[in-house]
Amino acid sequence: MELLALFQWFEATKIGTVVRESLWLFPVIQCGHLLALAMLGGSVLVVDLRLLGLGLREQSVEVLAQRIHPWLVGSLVAILATGILMFLSEALKCFYSPPFWYKMALLVMATLFAFTVRRRVLAASAGQMRQRLTAAVSMALWLGVGFSGRWIAFY
Repeated sequence: MELLALFQWFEATKIGTVVRESLWLFPVIQCGHLLALAMLGGSVLVVDLRLLGLGLREQSVEVLAQRIHPWLVGSLVAILATGILMFLSEALKCFYSPPFWYKMALLVMATLFAFTVRRRVLAASAGQMRQRLTAAVSMALWLGVGFSGRWIAFY
């Protein structure tokens, strides 16, 4: 199946049609998406700032990361759920939008980075330079996801 045909099918689904034709459903879903993004940003930022040595110095990185992890996972699940609903309502717009493709690529990279490299650095006693580099990459990836998502609306 061709990719364009797949996106046409996504948009024609019952869920996509209901969200698109509802006066309030898309804005409500979008609010949930943005709240989840704020939760994700907060959970990433708290730990990454700690890795940079800029806050919560009385707590170890490992303990802080363990406490924040459920918030990271929960907000990521909420972002994906609400994002899929919004995508289904405007799949063709997304297909033709370069910012959408940037966001998807960055989302995959940021998620993989968070659950592989960053997780290993948080669990180990990595050197200060490695912690700082990990925090900088993490923040840059997630900022890219948010920026690209916002850019979709203006493209």
